[in-house]
Amino acid sequence: MSPNEVNVVLVHGAWADGWSWAKIIQPMAAEGLTVVAAPLPLTSFSDDVAALDRTLERMTGPVVLVGHAYAGAVIAATRHEKVKALVYIAALAPDEGETVADIFYRGTPHPKAPKLSPDSRGLIYLPDEAFGAAFAQNATAGEQAVLAAVQRPISPACITVPVPRPLWKHRPAWFLVAEQDRMIVADNQRFMAERMGARTRSHAVDHTPIVTAPAAVLDIVREAVAAVTA
Repeated sequence: MSPNEVNVVLVHGAWADGWSWAKIIQPMAAEGLTVVAAPLPLTSFSDDVAALDRTLERMTGPVVLVGHAYAGAVIAATRHEKVKALVYIAALAPDEGETVADIFYRGTPHPKAPKLSPDSRGLIYLPDEAFGAAFAQNATAGEQAVLAAVQRPISPACITVPVPRPLWKHRPAWFLVAEQDRMIVADNQRFMAERMGARTRSHAVDHTPIVTAPAAVLDIVREAVAAVTA
């Protein structure tokens, strides 16, 4: 199988949208891969899984599914046979019966991690200053401003429901551990990666390497694509 026959579906996390994948989409598309960023509504966990499934239905051929942060839980909840590999980028990987919040709040948070709570409409926004302090501290000021401007809030309904048996129990998985992550501390990421038996790559990057260290992300996604085509 040629790598050009593989689809790469990228899934954003909380407080983000498809723009955050721009530095990944452009080089992979230039290599001839079909690359799609799946839009999540972030309104409930079931809504997000349904949105991902709609994107997967559009794909022809095998899929490497890549999730950042919260999206790690979402990509493991699909049951599409097209998905042949999972890639976790500083992502959350709850096990069956756990919630996203269970694993997000595991261990001691970084001192600069933001305090999060729903607003008057029940939605959780990331404070603007948190984009520079914890979400993407290695990004340029301009990139941090764009991330803050385009952020999409997440509903507690996304993170408080037990997840089903995760797909990483049935598919090969890769995990990029972000050693400088201030949102999901590296020790927590290593715990999840080891538990799921993922092929792990560690880098001195922040929580959002899809923006701040795209080369490291491209390397691990290409590794998964190569394994699918072997």
